[in-house]
Amino acid sequence: MDWGVNNAFKNLKDIEPKAMMDVALISSIDTVDAGLAYSEKANSAPLLKPKKKTMTSIYLKYFDTAPDGKSRKCKFCGQSYSIATATGNLGRHLSNRHPGYDNSGDVVTTPTAQPITIAKKAQAKSPHFVLDHLNWLLVKWLVLSALPPSTLEDKWLVNSFKFLNPSIQLWPGEKYQTVLCDIFRSMQDDVRVVLDQVSSKVSIALDFWTSYEQIFYMSVRCQWIDENWSIQNILIDVCHIPFPCDSTEIYTKLVRVLKFYDIENKVLSCTHDNSPYAVQACHTLKEEIDSQKVSPFCYIPCGARILNSIISDGLRTIKSVISKIREFVLKINTSMEISQDFIQFTAACQEGSWKIPLDTSVRWSGNYQMLDVVRKAGKSMDSIIRKYEETLGSRFLLSPPEKIAITVMYTFLEPFHKTINNICTNKFPTIGLVLFFMDHISETIATCRDSRHNPEWLKNAAEEMAAKAQDYSDQVCNIFTYMTAILDPRIKVELISESLNSENHLEEARSHFMRNYSSNHFPSMTNAYMVQESQDGGTVSFAEEIARKKRRASMSSATDELTQYLSEAPAALQTDVLEWWKSNSTRYPRLSLMARDFLAIQATSVAPEDIFWSKGDEIDRQRFTMPLATTQALLCLKSWTEVGMKLKHKSTVIDYNSLMEVAATAARDNVAVALDRKQK
Repeated sequence: MDWGVNNAFKNLKDIEPKAMMDVALISSIDTVDAGLAYSEKANSAPLLKPKKKTMTSIYLKYFDTAPDGKSRKCKFCGQSYSIATATGNLGRHLSNRHPGYDNSGDVVTTPTAQPITIAKKAQAKSPHFVLDHLNWLLVKWLVLSALPPSTLEDKWLVNSFKFLNPSIQLWPGEKYQTVLCDIFRSMQDDVRVVLDQVSSKVSIALDFWTSYEQIFYMSVRCQWIDENWSIQNILIDVCHIPFPCDSTEIYTKLVRVLKFYDIENKVLSCTHDNSPYAVQACHTLKEEIDSQKVSPFCYIPCGARILNSIISDGLRTIKSVISKIREFVLKINTSMEISQDFIQFTAACQEGSWKIPLDTSVRWSGNYQMLDVVRKAGKSMDSIIRKYEETLGSRFLLSPPEKIAITVMYTFLEPFHKTINNICTNKFPTIGLVLFFMDHISETIATCRDSRHNPEWLKNAAEEMAAKAQDYSDQVCNIFTYMTAILDPRIKVELISESLNSENHLEEARSHFMRNYSSNHFPSMTNAYMVQESQDGGTVSFAEEIARKKRRASMSSATDELTQYLSEAPAALQTDVLEWWKSNSTRYPRLSLMARDFLAIQATSVAPEDIFWSKGDEIDRQRFTMPLATTQALLCLKSWTEVGMKLKHKSTVIDYNSLMEVAATAARDNVAVALDRKQK
């Protein structure tokens, strides 16, 4: 299904490219000077395969028989086939390599040697691609992998393609770069159309990083809930923040993005990465939006980054011990002999089942893995160190105090581990859910800090962690997060933290609901009765008047949907929030509109797993190595294809399904030719 306004963000993806080996075997791959050629004449036409013909000798007139009588040569391209080749194979060659061959007349002259291009039929209304199969498949590979075009300039990669097929000609890096930027600009218009059709409020989230070129970037993601109660999240831009990279530059770029996509009046919130410059830029944006008095706006810190920072404070006291364990685990990962012994030792000591390689990331997942190794496989670790003492030395052996410290920290961080797993595996971590878990984390830290049985070093660490947790609570304690939390049917008022839950907030939420989601949001419902009265010409029956009064009374009472909603018990925590609202939107027609707006507020500036798990290391490496010329195009195109958009070049969709079919057929023909030559 093509990307279009009426089917925005359907979960239909392009077919994945088949094995590159098959594609590379295509013989005589065309190289078009412009890279992507199309006819702008009114009579150009898309490729159409002729109807399949029966297996008769009708195809033989398009082939010349060699003087020796052992082979036939195509009059169009010179491709040779054995005289014993079935005529059906000859027909497939003509259909795939020379569409429209049967319209060329009976007399066919053998052309001089020249690059082969795919024929085009006449009388079409839309432009048509002349596709260079391999290069266009590589364009998609660069997009899906978010790799810079310079990747394809590696001489060993180029030589590998040449080895498979000497006729292959890859584009230069500059051409890939130009094509990628053209595709980005073409598809950017589609994104604008989609955002223009969003009927609810949207939220944005900011992320920042620096590349190897010391270029400072900001990404802007947009999230909303569509009318089918599906969450939509898309990267809308990646901006280069020029020097001095301060809050003014961030604000200027952010406003430019919002205006380009015409969503400055739709934005309800902005989730930032907690950096001072980002906070100041968001504050300036709020002042600007509030001054216009068009719609409310709030900005909140990233809950996942705050939690990660809190944990880092706790781990700081045993950082040197974790580094020692990580170095030992790296030895296990890089030595087949040591890893096999480790698995055997853990099995013999009944210390669990371990999958090599172990996670050695410096993120939370890797740090907790280090604690896990000592806590659950301590005996096996000691046995490995003693067995390979000559290779490893004794520096990896942990002292009794170090082992005690690991055990204490592991026990303390176990609730954090469960919390992070819940947040990362939840497909829609709402503000209400994240605040619920953060409240639990604050209680865990306070208990540790106030316990008389914990060592002083842990209580001091807990003191620092509590300060950051309190700072986060102070930043998110506002009417916006309160309304977002209570609109989560699992949370409502019952599971909100005491610092956020107040009568004042409830009254403000009720006032906001009455003011912004009252019956004037439903003109079609109120006007329906007025239209009927004018059609009746003023002759309305007594019974109809009573019925209309009851309808109006019902509409007035509906404004108190918030009270009715909050009076019911919260849903179970495993409930799918979006499915719940989809099923109950008819019960709460006005409140459901408010829920669509506020539940779209993003609790984290990036996906939580990108912060806590080793997946984030790969993303960081990828973004660090990207050049300025293609960073914006590659990252945005990758995001757009992930939500179902098809790559488009100059208003024409690149049909990779058809391209792969042609490429696969050509590869099979190439194999058939090779077999024919072998038999000679």
